[in-house]
Amino acid sequence: QVQLVESGGGLVQAGGSLILSCAASGRSFSSYAMGWFRQAPVKEREFVAAINWSGGRTDYADSVKGRFIISRDNARNNAKNTVFLRMNSLKPEDTAVYYCAADRNYQGRGVKYDYWGQGTQVTVSS
Repeated sequence: QVQLVESGGGLVQAGGSLILSCAASGRSFSSYAMGWFRQAPVKEREFVAAINWSGGRTDYADSVKGRFIISRDNARNNAKNTVFLRMNSLKPEDTAVYYCAADRNYQGRGVKYDYWGQGTQVTVSS
C-alpha cells in the first residue's frame, strides 16, 4: 500500500520560514520523481516544486522561485524516502493546503502524478 504523509505545516508570520516533510512508504520511491502542490481556498490546486529521482533536477513555480527549496533524502534501504520543502520569506498568499505527490516520471511543472498525500495546512499571517 502506497502512502505519502506530509507534516510540518502550521501558522507562521509573514517573513518567517517552515519546512514541510513528506514521508513516502510502501514502494521504492528512491526511483520516483516527487512534487509539491498547494491549494488555497476557492482556488485550483497549483504546482509549487518538483524534484527528480536523484535530486539532480528541480523545478519551481515562478511565485516561489528563490524562496522555496525542494530536496530529498533517499533511504539507503529504500524502505522510506522523504522529500522536503523549505519555505522562506513566507507571504500571506502562500497560505494553502500543501500536498506532496510521487510519480515514476519526472515532468517538470506537470501535474499528472500517480500518488498523492492528504495535505498539510500552511497559514501565513500578515
